[in-house]
Amino acid sequence: MRQFSKILAAAALAATALTAITGVAMAQTVLRLDEVPVGELDPAKASDYADSVLMFNVYDTLVIPSQGKPGYQPHLAESWETEGNTFTFKLRQGVTFESGNPLTAEDVVFSFERTKALGQGLSYLFEKIESAEAVDAQTVKFTLTEAYAPFVASLVRLPIVDSKLVKENLGEGEGEFGDWGQAYLSADSAGTGAYTVSSHNPQSETVMEKNANYFLGVPDVAPDTVRYRYGLEAATVRTLIAQGEHDISSQWLPPEVLGALAKEGAQLLTERSAGALYIKLNTTKAPFDDPNCRLAVANAFDYASAIKMVAITADAAQGSPSSGAIPVGMLGSNPADTVLERNLDKAKEYLAQCKYNPADYTIDLSWIAEVPVEERYALLMQANFGELGFKSNIVKMPWALFSEAVTKPENTPHVSQLFVNAVTGDPDTLLYGMYHSSAAGTWQSPEYLNDPQVDQLLEAGRTAATEEARVEAYANLNARLMEIAPSIYAYDRQSVFAASNRVKVPTLTDPAKFYALDGMNLTFRNMEMTGQ
Repeated sequence: MRQFSKILAAAALAATALTAITGVAMAQTVLRLDEVPVGELDPAKASDYADSVLMFNVYDTLVIPSQGKPGYQPHLAESWETEGNTFTFKLRQGVTFESGNPLTAEDVVFSFERTKALGQGLSYLFEKIESAEAVDAQTVKFTLTEAYAPFVASLVRLPIVDSKLVKENLGEGEGEFGDWGQAYLSADSAGTGAYTVSSHNPQSETVMEKNANYFLGVPDVAPDTVRYRYGLEAATVRTLIAQGEHDISSQWLPPEVLGALAKEGAQLLTERSAGALYIKLNTTKAPFDDPNCRLAVANAFDYASAIKMVAITADAAQGSPSSGAIPVGMLGSNPADTVLERNLDKAKEYLAQCKYNPADYTIDLSWIAEVPVEERYALLMQANFGELGFKSNIVKMPWALFSEAVTKPENTPHVSQLFVNAVTGDPDTLLYGMYHSSAAGTWQSPEYLNDPQVDQLLEAGRTAATEEARVEAYANLNARLMEIAPSIYAYDRQSVFAASNRVKVPTLTDPAKFYALDGMNLTFRNMEMTGQ
């Protein structure tokens, strides 16, 4: 009887423990969101939006953008000093990686050297760095080859990895560090971030969990688990959100789907992008080797209709009116109220000064097959340019074919459409790769522009010693680009996400908390799960 009582007591205790565990499990919050594939987890290879979201949650950087205002603030660094072309950073004390290893200057140096050695992703941002040196355990010094004003901004794209852990997981390869841990970091995380990776499939889903040891702490209201899915169809996302089984859509849902979800009660969250839709004109091919022909079509373009094509509701759209070559709010941009507008009379005046007869040319209007909205703009341009007498062919090009074609000016279409962003929030990373003559022949620069004044102003933006001088350089650059029209500046891009009412995203609803960097506003530690 006594033994039976012990068994009953043990059973009761087990049941109590199970109830407690179940209660905790039920209290766990799960955030579910999606993006287009693939999700690149290796921080030295990350470049796209999905990759950026992973980086900003799993890893940290020395600096981050200031919230609600221009500029950058310390993050893993507690401070920095500048002397000539040398930048010295003091690291925070007490920061640990998810492995428990402490953050040191050696980790920063290794992260830079690894990024440089692999030469992928956004490694081009660090071409001006001559060396990185660990002065002591908490101090790292970068020496640049020349003056480079956007350097601090570029550091938002240098995630710091746990060098000790990576060195313990090196794969085969040449040199001291073999594959630099590529095989390991393609599936596992090695960061200091607010979330750690529990599983990762770059084509389907990444699952992340709160990092209980995050150096800034993670609020209780932030999601405990995040399921980041890739490649969901628009119809699937709409159904899942409507059924309460999904929380944040990707930015690529068609406007009509976003509008339908809004009518069904979903939130619409808007991230102002540091980029725009650029309609690029091949300046090496007639008739667009003549600036007057370029200015003619730029004035004939129907900017208002372009915005309507991506309108979702009366208050939300996937684009906002352009004021010039530089998106509103960036260094050197024109005021928001000086929006570009269609002016057919002015277009005809420029056409009269063009040395070509439009009737003699058939223009190729290309659009990227993977971005269906671009077909709408190709049709709009066909109608707009037709009013000036231009004949045109609409050409659908898969991305792989387009990126290969633009490596030679003769194979590049007369007109290309590209969404281009400033990957650090600084105008240098938006404009230099598009308009400097040395950049011609990349996917960003099918204009093949060769203008000495543009080159000089881009260099001035890189080397100016003060913020005021940089603003002046970019304002003058903006004016020059508008004067010679290598592109049509269709609209400033905005990312719009449909979201359930189970989640609050203050970085996308409170301007004082907004980060001027694409993807950083989806930092999970800043979100709140309401449990509705």
